[in-house]
Amino acid sequence: MGAGVALIALLEAVREHWAAMFAWLGVALIIDALDGPIARRLDVERVQPNWSGEVLDLVVDFVTYVFVPAYAITAGGRLLPVAAPLLGPAIVVSGALYFAYRGMKTSDNHFRGFPALWNAVAFYLFLLQLPPPLSSLLVALLIVLTFMPFKVIHPVRVARLRWLTLSLIGVWSALSVLVLIQDFRVGLPVTIALCAIALYIVAGDAVIRLVGRA
Repeated sequence: MGAGVALIALLEAVREHWAAMFAWLGVALIIDALDGPIARRLDVERVQPNWSGEVLDLVVDFVTYVFVPAYAITAGGRLLPVAAPLLGPAIVVSGALYFAYRGMKTSDNHFRGFPALWNAVAFYLFLLQLPPPLSSLLVALLIVLTFMPFKVIHPVRVARLRWLTLSLIGVWSALSVLVLIQDFRVGLPVTIALCAIALYIVAGDAVIRLVGRA
């Protein structure tokens, strides 16, 4: 289902129906959240031993988290024209390497480095409408941060402050739906709230560790 939704999202992107593309990527997120628990509940690994759910999950996630968003960022006018032919492929290559990296998650269930959430990056680039030079610099920085040894919260698997993280994810989801319904034409309070939640997800672990050492 996730693979089929990815194709629909890509078709919407080709038509430059950006809100519709992000809506379908949102559907892919829901599928990604549910497929693991369903597979474990149905004991798919035992029932279908010749099929690797882990490999399938990585393949579909790469398309929905990296490939389709990379197309949107590159073709949607978010980057400098001179930088787009370089940064677009760099997103895809760095994302592919990240998904193949066995150490992408730490022992305490954090992501290591920027976790190739290019669907979220694309969403914020369309939301904020940053100047192309600034967007290009941000994308280049995130590509580098993909391979840096810092921790990013996994919204579900990190136990510490899980209640807060899941609550913020719920708020983020509701606000994101509002953004798509209004085709990215939302007021400043909604934009600030979405940016604050993103900052918590990306930098929350670092702040918690710094406060704990103080």
